[in-house]
Amino acid sequence: MRARLLVFPIKGRRNWCFIRSIDRSTTQSQSSQTPTTFKHLWNNISSSSHKSTAANLELCVDFAAYKMNKAWSALEKAPPGSFKNKIHGLGLSLLSRVKPSEIFLKSIPKQLTAVEVVFPSSLNARLVRRRLRHIALRGTVVHKNYFYGSVTLLPVTSAFAVLPLPNVPFFWILFRTYSHWRALKGSEKLLQLVSDSSKNQKSSEMHHENEVAENSSEDPPLVMHASEELERLVGGGDDVSKCRLTDICKVFDLNTADVLKYQQQQQK
Repeated sequence: MRARLLVFPIKGRRNWCFIRSIDRSTTQSQSSQTPTTFKHLWNNISSSSHKSTAANLELCVDFAAYKMNKAWSALEKAPPGSFKNKIHGLGLSLLSRVKPSEIFLKSIPKQLTAVEVVFPSSLNARLVRRRLRHIALRGTVVHKNYFYGSVTLLPVTSAFAVLPLPNVPFFWILFRTYSHWRALKGSEKLLQLVSDSSKNQKSSEMHHENEVAENSSEDPPLVMHASEELERLVGGGDDVSKCRLTDICKVFDLNTADVLKYQQQQQK
């Protein structure tokens, strides 16, 4: 499984954007394999005796994520002014505080075997790779700490279940536990792919988009692609405007809301 990552400065030369291009085919195939009912989940676990405990745990996590997404969709469709609609508004306010770097790391699945890193041609490939390695290494530390902290809060927030109201604190902490766990696993996978390797460096830094390795049976784990088009879209100014960011999202198939989060974060 291969993914395309975009890295480019968004404000000056110090604040950068890290984001993965949308892979619609992979998203659809993963959603089709996710168990949607308790019966489906139990059948997958009981019929797969050859699977490890970690694989079964992954199925349970995917099932829980599916249920959370389904419940969130129900709140989103609630009539304006209703109690469920107000809970949805509160959820949106909380989600707006999630850092874009966490969203980026969550988008790196464990099945990933190779990444193509696209960056403006004016940047040095080694600098880009070091930046990626830094954000991955930092993610392994930060999200591990937050994951354990969220787990310890779950029993505390579950006590609010005695109240005759939806247990918003519990579900929020449950979501944050899942989110930090995904970001941790994404950090570990990204760190593995972009870590220093003389073999990877020689085979990837001079790689171009139209080159095909005919004598190789598999892609190198890291491919660095200096893009003239991205350089043109980013421009030579210190700040990338919202209009330019929208154009970048269209050309490289990015989630516009996630990219704009980087810009909003720098303005705070």
